[in-house]
Amino acid sequence: MLKQNRAELNYQELVRKARRLQPGVGQKLKIALLADVSTQHLVPILRALFASNGVDAHIYEAGFDTVQLEAFNPASGLYAFEPQLVVILQSVTKLRGLYYESDDRAGFSRSKADGIESVWQAIQSRLSVPIIQSTFVIPYERAHGHFGAKVAGTLPGAISEINRDLCERAQRHASVFICDIDYLAAWAGRRNFFDERLWALAKSLCSLELLPEVAQSIVDIAMASLGRGIKCVVLDLDNTLWGGVIGDDGLDGIGLGDLDEGGAFRFFQLFLRSLWERGILLAVCSKNTESTARRVFQEHPSMILREQHIAMFVANWEDKASNIRRIREKLNIGFDSMVFLDDNPFERNLVRQLVPEILVPDLPEDPGLYVRAICELNLFESAGASALDSQRTALYQTAQKRESEKQHFADLASYLKSLATVAELRRFDAASLGRIAQLIQRSNQFNLTTRRYSQSQCEVLMNDASTYPFSITVRDRFGDFGLIAVIVLKHSGDTLEVDTFLMSCRVLQRGVEQYAMNHIVEYARANNFKSVVGRYIPTAKNSMVREFFGQFGFERGAEAGEAGTEWRLEVSRYIPREVFINQPEEIAQ
Repeated sequence: MLKQNRAELNYQELVRKARRLQPGVGQKLKIALLADVSTQHLVPILRALFASNGVDAHIYEAGFDTVQLEAFNPASGLYAFEPQLVVILQSVTKLRGLYYESDDRAGFSRSKADGIESVWQAIQSRLSVPIIQSTFVIPYERAHGHFGAKVAGTLPGAISEINRDLCERAQRHASVFICDIDYLAAWAGRRNFFDERLWALAKSLCSLELLPEVAQSIVDIAMASLGRGIKCVVLDLDNTLWGGVIGDDGLDGIGLGDLDEGGAFRFFQLFLRSLWERGILLAVCSKNTESTARRVFQEHPSMILREQHIAMFVANWEDKASNIRRIREKLNIGFDSMVFLDDNPFERNLVRQLVPEILVPDLPEDPGLYVRAICELNLFESAGASALDSQRTALYQTAQKRESEKQHFADLASYLKSLATVAELRRFDAASLGRIAQLIQRSNQFNLTTRRYSQSQCEVLMNDASTYPFSITVRDRFGDFGLIAVIVLKHSGDTLEVDTFLMSCRVLQRGVEQYAMNHIVEYARANNFKSVVGRYIPTAKNSMVREFFGQFGFERGAEAGEAGTEWRLEVSRYIPREVFINQPEEIAQ
């Protein structure tokens, strides 16, 4: 479960929790940890924090300062371990000595960045897995004081340059994620982050007090790569999104000005809009008369958020727990993908009691501290971005229009025909890999195997002649759904294996899954496969597709524990399903 406050990140308590862990509980994740610092203090708290998120972390702990040795040796323990995630931690304390001993300080930063990138490339040549690379903490010593900002060749300047270079290079490596430890140190204060005595005794990255912050950041990035994270922020209105109570104070009494306490609420709204721009859904859950509450969005000149930014607007006098359930149902996401923000402690506690799966952090009494408190929790870690992100709210709003239109038809078939749906099938291509990987990471409910392929792994699949990976893009007369389904087929003798089949729940009951299965069997026939084999691997969220293959005539095989249930279809026996989807402009396979 995502953390709700920083007090939970206590080193001693996490160590005690690690000792009590039961092996084999939760989703297994194999992590390789490479570092030029000691990691014996870090590994137990990593395991404890992963366990809090339902993950059983198996960690390969490489030897001290063996990053290059592990990466460049094909027979190293790193590759024998076959990790699903690689973490690289590097310390400025180690780098400091190398810098002062260097004969080429002008070229030091580039040389160091080159070396780190070569490690990424070596790992990527043998493993298609995410790599988490740490930044270096800018040291606190300044030989020139503030004037050092104008002096070339200083150590802080060199470290800053390395960090900038690493971030720019990571943009060219889809599988590389940056763990910005310098940000953590700046937040806590560098004088608190470093522990020189502990470095001398144990070569520790930082003080034990702040080591859980580093561990939590690694866990946050890893969980995002597994498809976990917040997808929707549910917002109260009065004294949360603006100052005052709209029903009592009226439009003129709402605090949103720059020159009074309303500036804090404007700052909060600016932050929320930045979340909206990157694809986080915003929903309103307010005890208010809806028309009165909407007036602020429609008419107040200082509002940053407007109705077009809100995916679901629920304002009535019912309890907020019931309204949050209604929002979840309409948006079709899990409670654990939602966070509820409300200034009222009573409402927060009510929602915690009645909807325990949703995250409900405490907000400080001072609205000027809202953004700080939320940022400190790092709730919005992401594993990717796509052009669709900024359109996500509009997609949900259009879906509500479709649902309203549906009420005017006597039967589902007539409604589906009226939509004039067009679907396009396309083999994975470079332009779509970002969105494909993002959908793979985010999809939990309509996902038959929940295999989490990274963007680099998707690229490997794209270029594999023995694999047919394709996506489906859908549009209708209301608008464009975008890329909403990903399917990976693998050749295995005279059998075609459905390795991955996932779809956005936004297109359920539209016939897209039937359309996709028709195409799968057509592909099997065209390539002389006698049977199609699929597998359902159960998770906590995908029970809705337990009998998916059965509805298409697949025969159920034996259940095999973690390997799930195998389903088999003889191609000659398949009867194509009727769909109300127009013929796509098919792309060459």
